[in-house]
This record gives sequence, structure tokens and C-alpha cells, in this order.
Amino acid sequence: MKPQLAETTAFIKSRIKDTPHICLLTGTGLGESAESMAIETIIRYEDIPHFPVSTVQTHIGRVLNGKMNGCPVIAMQGRFHLYEGYRPAEVTLPVRVMQQLGVKILMLSNAAGGLNPKFNPGDIMLITDHINLTGSNPLMGPNEDSWGPRFPDMTRAYDGKLIASAEIIAKTAGVHLQKGVYVGLTGPSLETPSEVKFLQTIGAEAVGFSTVQEVIAAVHGGMRVLGLSTITNVHNPDDPVPATVEEIIEVAKGAIPLLETIMKGVTKKIYEAEIR
Repeated sequence: MKPQLAETTAFIKSRIKDTPHICLLTGTGLGESAESMAIETIIRYEDIPHFPVSTVQTHIGRVLNGKMNGCPVIAMQGRFHLYEGYRPAEVTLPVRVMQQLGVKILMLSNAAGGLNPKFNPGDIMLITDHINLTGSNPLMGPNEDSWGPRFPDMTRAYDGKLIASAEIIAKTAGVHLQKGVYVGLTGPSLETPSEVKFLQTIGAEAVGFSTVQEVIAAVHGGMRVLGLSTITNVHNPDDPVPATVEEIIEVAKGAIPLLETIMKGVTKKIYEAEIR
């Protein structure tokens, strides 16, 4: 993979102007949230050597480069999932490319089912921790020492300062953000009522089919991470209601303005504290 990674990185690097400090990685129904930046370059996934292609509805499949509140940013409109048939190394390839490009901070967004009965559809949950139930890990196999340590510590996978900044931005905007633990499953089948009860029992407050692989790779690579889950529906295992992809996407798109506010506000704080 290493020679392919070098070729992929070189291709993207030759087409962007500035070294990106932040990467935005967006999920289902949330790709448009990355377009609030001042876009300088657009690259389609299918044009990038050795790069996977998004097959999921609403995952646009583009790399955007430019500035957000003065900060050099690169954005991924669409991600890759284990349930699409991709291996963990392929799912996390974009994170490795971002690491090689010099990205220091990864901001991820996803659409997730709510497990906390106090949540409401349309809420944004700051991810404080995660539970990996995918049965897989992108660090399996020989460790690439130039990428990170063999046994990366995950006690602070989600950066506390970035979480605090997001809360301040939301409070200024008059919005309360939820906080909680995200559990990652393989998918693509949605959860049974019994699975929902189990996930609630082990302390999960939102569930989805992405994020954990990418965060593990990012932490391994020394990046600081901010995770944002849009709660598209709230599970009640005692009175289950079927969820459709169309409904999930509709709720996710409705959360885009708030996501943009948070990402732009946090990016501004990062720019003022670390770059300017």
C-alpha cells in the first residue's frame, strides 16, 4: 500500500495550493456542509490514483481544497464503509493521505441513530468516545512505524479542547449540543430492537456504520479529532418504528446549517490559536 499511498498523495498535493491544517470528512446527507469554505480546487475521487469510489447515496465523491475563515482546509465529500466491501486499509486511505499531506486536525461528521431516549431527530451529538463493534481494526497486520506507534493510546481519541470549542460556538448560536458515546457497527442492515437494547446497556448513545476506523487511523497518525453525529432518528426498542434511508437523509440535510456553523466557528478558533 505504501507506494500507492505515495502516488495518491503526490497527485493530490500537485493540485492544491496550501498545506491543509484541517480535514473535513463528511457522511450521509452531509456532504454539502463542506461547501461553506472558499473552494479553490475540486478533485473527483474517480480521478485520483488508487482511490476508492463512494457507492452510497448522497456521498458526492469529491475532494475540496481551499480556506475556511482563513484556515487552509481540505474536505472529503463522502467516505467509504466496510459494508461496501472495502477493507479497513481502504476505508482509512483518505486519513493516511491527509496525514502525508500534513493535516493536523480531523473533523468528522456522520448520520447516526439515537440510542439515548433524551435525544431528538436533528440533534447534533459531540462524540466523546466510541465503541468499536465492527470486528475489525485498520491497524491489524504489520505496523508502519513511520505512520504511528504499534499500540496507540485511545483514552483521549476525541480532543477535549475541540469539543469545548464546539460547545462554545453552539452556545453562541443559541443551540445546545448533545454529547455521548458513538458505537460503530459493520452494517448495512439496521439494528434489531434486541440489538438496540444491548447497545444501550453497554453505554452507547448513538450508532452508525462509519467513523471508528477513521478515528483509529487518525489517532495512530497523531491527529486531533472532532466527531459530530447528526441524530437522524431515535430508537425505542419497546416501540420500534422502521427507519428509511430517505427519512435519514432528509433529517441529516436539515442539520447542515448547524454543522456549518460549528465547523466554521471551530476552524476560526483553530486558525487564530495555531496559525495566524
